[in-house]
Amino acid sequence: MEKVKVLIVDDHEVVRFGLSLLLTRYDYLEVVGEAETIEETFTLMEKHRPEIVIMDVRLKKCSGIDCCREVLQRHPYTNVIMLTSYGDDKVILNSIRAGAKGFVLKDTGNDGLIRAIDAAIKGESMLDSKITNALMNHLRRASDDDQKVKLSKQELKVLNLISKGSTNKTIAKEIFLSEKTVRNYVSNILSKLNLNNRAEAAVYALKNDLGESVNNKSSKHITR
Repeated sequence: MEKVKVLIVDDHEVVRFGLSLLLTRYDYLEVVGEAETIEETFTLMEKHRPEIVIMDVRLKKCSGIDCCREVLQRHPYTNVIMLTSYGDDKVILNSIRAGAKGFVLKDTGNDGLIRAIDAAIKGESMLDSKITNALMNHLRRASDDDQKVKLSKQELKVLNLISKGSTNKTIAKEIFLSEKTVRNYVSNILSKLNLNNRAEAAVYALKNDLGESVNNKSSKHITR
């Protein structure tokens, strides 16, 4: 089985070493390089074409968010997981908008990072629970948009399960549908709500208390 190539981008050598050492414990992962600057990042991206990039939010000479955006513009197949020491809600939101597939706090522990990597490999997104709470608080403080979008009962079920971190396979088993049908539902939900990825959808579902709406077995209008 071909290994999943991982690039580590962090301006602290000790952090890079620690991450590299951690990832070598997993046979299906291969660290193909370590970068300190955005220039080194692009050089290694061109050379190795990694599937996963683990990137610090703040680099010495540039913003990790800007670097994430540029990486995905040049290499859209890549999955970027942002790593940070603290969960500033604005930074988290900007990272998601830049296209990051995951956002992990450095104090989360090894398992949290590996779960984010595994989710990205499957094409899913994952947010640390602390980060989800920070995003919810940010969205609650934001002004509500008057535009309303109506989701079907089934779409609400799917969105609720996305908010719980369920994969398409898990959702399919939960509501007795094929994975292909679930993927179609996910695409429709993102399109209707004008969201970019599952991470935004999860936060959106939590903001609008969609779990309660599903339990009440009724579709509802939800604000954007």
